[in-house]
Amino acid sequence: MQTCIFPGRFQPFHNGHLMVVQGMMKMCENAIIVICESADKKSSEDPFSLDERREMISAALLSADIMDATIVSVKDTQSDEAWAHHVLDSAGNPDEPLVWSGDENVRKIFEAKSGKAGSGSAGKIATKKIVPVPGIVGVDIRKMIASRDSQWRKKVPAGAMDTIEHILEKS
Repeated sequence: MQTCIFPGRFQPFHNGHLMVVQGMMKMCENAIIVICESADKKSSEDPFSLDERREMISAALLSADIMDATIVSVKDTQSDEAWAHHVLDSAGNPDEPLVWSGDENVRKIFEAKSGKAGSGSAGKIATKKIVPVPGIVGVDIRKMIASRDSQWRKKVPAGAMDTIEHILEKS
């Protein structure tokens, strides 16, 4: 078994993300969720802070009875290579990690680091393509939340839904 790493913005953490984590838990000894922190202020593209996303992911995992996943965060950088190094470092620089991503560019960044000296990992870095879940798209969910369309609630796990509702009540 290996260490699996799932980097993402999680704006918000939705049912597709939860399905990925559930799959990781079946295949991996260690499942690490890496929240990528944007340098920008809150926006329509990034409406939730790092702490809010950590809270919604923790609540979603708890509601799904997932207790063994680790949640860490990394700051965005100007360099893709430096960012990938930070992701691996935040995951403890595992030997031969498996990086899960639906973003082809993210997979290419890690594949390019594989086997390089100083890559942040002692061995080969493999990637696993995540196939999108039809109807579960972060940008669409953000638009639903912003317009107060209640359909967003069907697209996020229970714990994340509660956290988002609490955030909305405060704003």
